[in-house]
Amino acid sequence: MTDRNTTSRTSLASYSLGARVVDTVGIVGFFAAAVANASRLAALGGEFLDGIVGLALFAGYLAADLGSGTVHWFFDTWLSARTPVLGSMFVRPFREHHVDPLAITRHDFVETNGSNCLATLPLLLGALALDPAAGGWERAGVVFLLSLSLGVFATNQFHSWAHRGENPRWIRLLQRSGLVLRPEHHALHHRPPYLSHYCITTGWMNPLLHRIRYFRGLERAITRVTGVPPRLEDGSLSP
Repeated sequence: MTDRNTTSRTSLASYSLGARVVDTVGIVGFFAAAVANASRLAALGGEFLDGIVGLALFAGYLAADLGSGTVHWFFDTWLSARTPVLGSMFVRPFREHHVDPLAITRHDFVETNGSNCLATLPLLLGALALDPAAGGWERAGVVFLLSLSLGVFATNQFHSWAHRGENPRWIRLLQRSGLVLRPEHHALHHRPPYLSHYCITTGWMNPLLHRIRYFRGLERAITRVTGVPPRLEDGSLSP
């Protein structure tokens, strides 16, 4: 497989003004919906704190890690940087990252986090349809969706921190605790042949997914259905 770091950067679509506007709207909508959900939980006081809710909080964060890996794998493996809409919003950042792993550290807040806000906004809107005051399971549903959404939102920020040479002490402490992606763990994804350790929220799911060959199984299934082999753009990021 061609070393992705030697691939020409010019074949990647640039971050357009239209993409920035959409990302900005997504960020505003995300925070408005997140605050609305958090406020409904806070209004319950200590009532909403129980074992089911605690489990939902953990499950949501774990699901964010699994989701980050699945999305990362998908946009690393399929489609093109020039695919309409998805290409500029999602494919381009992932493909750029393999050409220039430090590019993410040069992105501002909007470019780093906008696409994840857009992706999770429907989850937060769905959570607003649940009534946390109605009972334990609905409260757990709101907590799960809020935890999942916040975890996905933070994923690209954690990913950026994993590539930065110097981080503030509080970030280094979070990384050492394993609550966010550790640089040495994520470095395994950037070793040839670049086919593992896709999960980039915490990386907790990576060992299990690697052991059960989760991504290779998905690739075989998609190729069987579509006839399209994975990673057609390896070595050339042109469509």
